[in-house]
Order: sequence, then structure tokens, then C-alpha cells
Amino acid sequence: MFLSASLLQAKAQTVKNFLYVGPYALQNPVMVDSLDLKGEKFAATSLLSTNINLDAVKAGTKWSGEELPGSEAGFALHLLSFDLQNRGYFKGKLIFDKAPKNYQLYIDGEKASAGELALMPGSHTAVIKYLSEAGVKDSLGISIAPADEKKASAIEITTGEAHGMYTVKKMMEEWRLRAASLSPNGKYMIESYYQNGPQTSWRTKVKEVATGKTLGEVASASWMPKSNKYYFTRNDRVEGRQLVTVDPATGMQQVIASHLPEGGFIIDPTESYLLYSISNEGPKELNKDVFETVHPDDRQPGWRNRSSVAKYDLATGVMQPLSFGYNNVYSADVSSDGRYVYLQKSESHLEARPTTVHSLYRLDLQTMKLDTLVNRDGFFAGATLSPDGKTLLLQGSPEAFNGIGKNVKEGQTPSMYDYQYYLMDVASREIRPVTKDFNPSVTGTSIWSKADNQIYFTANHRDSVCLYRMNPADGKIAKIDLPEDYVASFDIATESTTMMVIAQSAMNSDRLYSLDLKTIGKKNGAPKLVEDHSAKILAGIDIAKCEPWTFTNSIGDEITCRYYTPVAQEEGKQYPMIVYYYGGCSPTERTFESSYPWQCWAALGYVVLVVQPSGAAGFGQEFSARHVNTAGVDPARDIIEATKTFCAEHPYVNAKKIGCCGASYGGFMTQYLQTVTDIFACAISHAGISDHTTYWGLGYWGYSYSEVSMANSYPWTRKDLFVERSPIYNVDKIHTPILFLHGNADNNVPYNNSVQMFNALKLLGREVAMVTADGEDHHVLAYDKRLAWLNTSLAWFAKHLQDDDTWWEALYPKKQIY
Repeated sequence: MFLSASLLQAKAQTVKNFLYVGPYALQNPVMVDSLDLKGEKFAATSLLSTNINLDAVKAGTKWSGEELPGSEAGFALHLLSFDLQNRGYFKGKLIFDKAPKNYQLYIDGEKASAGELALMPGSHTAVIKYLSEAGVKDSLGISIAPADEKKASAIEITTGEAHGMYTVKKMMEEWRLRAASLSPNGKYMIESYYQNGPQTSWRTKVKEVATGKTLGEVASASWMPKSNKYYFTRNDRVEGRQLVTVDPATGMQQVIASHLPEGGFIIDPTESYLLYSISNEGPKELNKDVFETVHPDDRQPGWRNRSSVAKYDLATGVMQPLSFGYNNVYSADVSSDGRYVYLQKSESHLEARPTTVHSLYRLDLQTMKLDTLVNRDGFFAGATLSPDGKTLLLQGSPEAFNGIGKNVKEGQTPSMYDYQYYLMDVASREIRPVTKDFNPSVTGTSIWSKADNQIYFTANHRDSVCLYRMNPADGKIAKIDLPEDYVASFDIATESTTMMVIAQSAMNSDRLYSLDLKTIGKKNGAPKLVEDHSAKILAGIDIAKCEPWTFTNSIGDEITCRYYTPVAQEEGKQYPMIVYYYGGCSPTERTFESSYPWQCWAALGYVVLVVQPSGAAGFGQEFSARHVNTAGVDPARDIIEATKTFCAEHPYVNAKKIGCCGASYGGFMTQYLQTVTDIFACAISHAGISDHTTYWGLGYWGYSYSEVSMANSYPWTRKDLFVERSPIYNVDKIHTPILFLHGNADNNVPYNNSVQMFNALKLLGREVAMVTADGEDHHVLAYDKRLAWLNTSLAWFAKHLQDDDTWWEALYPKKQIY
């Protein structure tokens, strides 16, 4: 159990236990000169600066006492360490009551000096490197004192204990398993890892599936579609851009093409040609400083450029254009014999919803004959061809293909983001909906297996992402059981029945599983754990418990939620709570890592309630349709009722200390909630919409997203939605302390949506703060800015929900300038 009240009663804690490694005997260097570059004589004490791996002390032995270990040798280096953990921002002092004659102090690997401590919440390691001299005895005495013993933020000495905290810094810097792709025969796989640290880094490993043995590491690689080799491109000074294949069994490389054109490509199933996506530069303005805007999207950099498709023949090196025109054209799929290429065209269609329409064509490469399969359907989204080339799996919104997939109440408009599947017979062009009565919302990730002619896909099932198998013959769908909540990615070998799945849950990070398509659903068909990446990330870390919770709202619907309890929860104690929601089209999925760190909040002593309100996909079309033309009313009702009901059922929640947080449409929900309720003690809106009209007109995707949320409604036709439900026109109703976070280069939700709310609340004399991430877009991605952004939100919650403004004042000291 972590220390709490008893710690605060003491003015200081004495560090009694350490880890120790040493001695490392040192010898004086050979005196080739009597003076150094600074004109100074050699001093043995300079040996303290000798480089040594501080991490070596992690494997040290336990040590306690006053008299420090020495050495019979002349001089020697030693390392001592102790660990600290604080579940809030800690300000205090590190005091050396006794100290060795020559030492250096490091905290979390950085050189420090004894004195003032200012520690972010988390686990910290202090290392003392000292230099001993034969015949000289040194002593050590260290204590830690808080700056204010009445503050709730306390620190614990945890040396030698297994406890560790899951912090935002750890969340950001750990390596993640991104993808695992299989060779055609299923014997090998390529694993990709990434790290979002101070610099984004990637690792790619080629492994043998049966043994897990690493056969090689490359910068980037993909599998050839037929031969069991992987490929990559490289630039040669003489041969230009080369396409290189590698046999994973032997490591043998082969250059199969040189002088390749630049650009992205896929390799056709016969491995005879490359299908290129070509970016064609659009018309330039005569004056780049004074220019004409010809389309609502013309403000977007690169919008005038257009994509076309070309075929590069590997035998001849000839690049044959396959499409021509001023509309974007992309390749959707290729037949297994390489003869047919399926092309998708997108066209602007501003006069009616939807404002972009899509067409699907089949191009015969032998005759260059083009057949139209789907003609200018704005609700159609993509296509996958069956292995035999006779059927297409189409993805689209419920309104696609004249609404044959709709399953909503009379008068409701379906959510365009509640995606559905349809099957098209290529010969007859007949289309039938196959997920109309399937409540989960498909994600668009699908593989049509050649081995068993079944379709495997992922879908949002409530707040989980699950893996399913569909029989295209009868449309029957079965869920594949996995011991996880969230399927991040999967792959199936084209010439075998091997499947790889990367998945995680609310209480663990990535794990890699293998399955055999032949045994799925049978007694011997349980997924096999191949790699527990989560165990590496979370070794020694305390993780919050996550539990499902549902309640029935005032209109009789069961609303899905989940909650996290504080990591160091004590019986009989009340805790503040943070309520999180998206409040829009997508459910808040049961992932472990997220932009909004639920596990990190729980580690700091908060109960966390995640609500899936009306309007979220994954609960059926009627439920998701409530996002359309409601401008927050239904989601707000569910969030408020969920919060009140949860508090009533869980007495360990301090109902007077509840905060809420959301971003983008969820940021709008944060603002809107404060205009209709006073149950929150504080709120955070990141990149939130405060004025539906300015978002509609000024955001890069404002008018097109409004096709979803405000279907067939416009500022001049529905002032009740665009004006009356915009927080800026109800700002005088807000009395909750609210923090606005925004990047001032946000192209999605314009920066002014937060600025005008901040200005209004300042003029109204309400408690408000605004923190801007300079140069950041809708998502704050730059490492230093992202870390500061996350810490800012934690400091705001600590100030208002834990009555501790220490962290906030450290980040944003008071400025008496007006």
C-alpha cells in the first residue's frame, strides 16, 4: 500500500535503503605532460568524471547504513541508487545530511544538485556516483522533505519494490507493435514497431513464424504477392531507384528493377508489373501572394493536385498511363491473374449532399475496355475483389446504393460513419446488403481469404473492435473469439491458413496472436500467443482495474460505459472523477494507449468514467443516427445521466469533484455540457467546436463533416442547430472553470473557436484558462509540445479536483499584468 496521510504528517523522510554496485577501481592516467589544455595539473578527484553506465546499479545489491563502501585500491567509483514515486506534482527538498567528499547526483539520468526538487508525477530514480579513496571513510545521510506538508501531493521511497507508475511520458516513449504481415506461404512475417519519443523511430524485423527467430532487420519492407520474398526500394548512384527482393531463408538479395520512377506502388498478384499512384501537379496561380479560390477545398495545400494510375511493366520498363483526366483516380484492387484493375474515381459534387461522389470501374488491361460498376454514388467508399474475381465486397454508408442498407426509424438520417458491407456480383451488377441487420459498424479492414473463401473483417462492437468471419454465400457472420478488447490489425497468408492478429485491451498493451483458419471455432482453435509485447512495456507497473458498467437512460436505452478505479485505492476513501467521452460518431474504444490517458489518470488517484453516448457507431444504425441533426442534445443527456447515476451507485466517488474532458466534437460536448449542467467542478475542451457555423465554413473539413452531423441542414436553414446549440451563443450560462487547449495551426477546428470562448468568459468574469500549442494542427504531435499539453491537462485537474495548484503554478506562474 502506498503512503498517504501518515507521510504528510512528517516533515521529512529518511532514505534508508539503496541499491549498490562497485567498486570500480581506477588508476591515474600516464602523465605524458604535466599540464592539461587549461594549464592545470592533474587532480585525482577528476576521476569522478569517469564515464560509467548508471543503469548498472539496477542490478545491484541492497545496501543500508551510514558508512559508505570503499575500496582498498587507491581510487574507485561506486554507484548507489534509490527510487521515488509521487502520484501528484511534488515540490520539496532533497537534503544531504551527510555526503561523501566527492560525488555527483543524477535524477532520472540527468545530472542534478542537492536542494530543490520539482518532480512530475511518476517513478523516479536518484543515482549517487561517488569516488572513494583508500584509507578515507565517507558517510551518507539523505532525507526528502515536501515544501508544504499540508499538500496532498506526497512522495514515497520505493527502493527495491516492484511498484511503478504508468505516466504520460512512459505512454509516449514506449515502443509499440504496429503491424505483423505474413509471407504468402505463412512461414515468415514482417513485424513493424514504432516509438513516438522525442524523435519518431521505426524498427522492422523479419521473423520465422514457427520459431520466432529474427532473420533480419531492415528499414522498411513488404512481401512480394506470390513468391515468398520481401522487397524494398533503395537509391543507387548509378542504377537509380532499385526494387530489391530478399529471400528470408538465405538472405540472398536480387535487384529486379532499376531506374524506377518515384512514387508509391503496389505489385500485381503475378509479379509482372507495378501499379503506380501518380501525383499530378495542378494549375498554379500567376501571383502566389494574391490568388483566386475556386472551390471550398482550394484552401487546402495540394488540393489542386490530382492522382492518376499507371502501370509499370517490370520486363520492359515501360510506364503505361491507365487513367487520364482532372478527377482523382485510385486503384481499388487487382484480379488474381493481373488482367483486371479496379479503379475508383472521386468527383466534386457541391450542389447536393454528399458533396463528393465516387465511381468504381473495371479496366481490362488486355483490351483497355472500361466497365462501370458503381456510378457516382457519394455513399460508396471502397471495394475488395474475391479471389475468383466474381464478387466484390463493397463498403459504404447505409444510404449507399439507393439506401438498400438502411435500418433506421422513419424520419431518421443514418450516420455516414456507420459503415456497412455489400456484395456485388460482378457479372450481373446485382448488389445485396450483408450487414444491414448487423449492429457492429465495420471499420473497413477486410481480407477475402483465398484458402477458405471467407471474408475476415474488423468492426466496432460497442466500445470494442472485434474480428469477424463472413460467409459470402449466405452472408452469415460469426465473431472470432479473442482474449482481447481491441483488434488493432490482422493479416492472413495468401497461400496458407495462417493468420496473425495484433490486439490489446483496456488493461494491457499489444499482444501478437496466431490462428489457423481451419480450426477457428473448434476446441483446438484457440488463438496462440506469439509475443506478449505488453509484458515488456508494463513490467513492474501498477495498472488500474477497468470494469464495464451500464445504466438505463431516461428514454429507456441501455448506455454502455466503462470505469477505471484509482491504482492505489483505499477502502472508505472518496476520490475525484474524470468523465471522458467522444460525444460523436465514433465510440471511445477499449484501447490501452490513447491520446487521452485513462490509465495515467487512474494512476494519479482519479476514478475515470468513459461514456458511449447516443450517436456513437457500433450500437446499431438507429443509435448512431442520433448523432445526426441533434447538435449534442442526446449525447449530453446520456453523459449527464451516466455521471449522476454512477456517483449514486459508487459512494467512493466525490460527487463534488468531477471533471470532464473531450476533444474536437468531444471538445464541443465539453462546452455544450457546461451550458446545460453544473455537475462538473472543472472541464477541459481541446480543439472544440464553439460555433457550428464558423466550423462549417472555415474548417478544412467543416462543410463535409457537417454532411454527417448536420445532414441536409445548413446555417441558413437550421438556425436552431447552428446558432442556438453553439456554445458561444450560450456562453453566459457557463460557470464551470474551463480550460481551452488548441493548436493555433488547427486546420480542422479553427483556432478562433477556442479564442472566442476564452474572450467571452474573461469578459464575463468566469474562471477560464487557455493554453496554445504553437504551430500544431488538430492533433498535437510534436513530442515536447504533446508532453506539455498532456501535463497541462493533468495540472488543471489537480488544481480543481485535488485542490492542489502546485503543478499548475509551476507550469503557468501567476502574472500580474492587468
